[in-house]
Amino acid sequence: MKFDMGTQSLQTLMSGSRNSSGDLGALVKQLVAAAQPLEGKFNGQGKVAFDSFKSRADEIANALNSSLSAILGGQSGMEQAFGSGDQEQGQNAKTHMSQANFDAARFGAR
Repeated sequence: MKFDMGTQSLQTLMSGSRNSSGDLGALVKQLVAAAQPLEGKFNGQGKVAFDSFKSRADEIANALNSSLSAILGGQSGMEQAFGSGDQEQGQNAKTHMSQANFDAARFGAR
């Protein structure tokens, strides 16, 4: 398969998205670990929000990873559509060139 700039751009985008998906989950867990010293220092609604975030950290990490997975699926679909569109365009050009009457084109005095 011949790669052009558009295909390479999509592959680069997909590679970056794949790398980011693991990073997001790890960053959420790092945030929870970094906030650990604050546990017990909040009262009222601050405590409720902190405890909720801490208890939902895995859920949040999984939701972020699922969202990125969906983005990767969309990017993969774009790559497939781009590739098939590129092939179709080439085939259409060959078909139209074979049907063209180049002898009818006169570049000069008639």
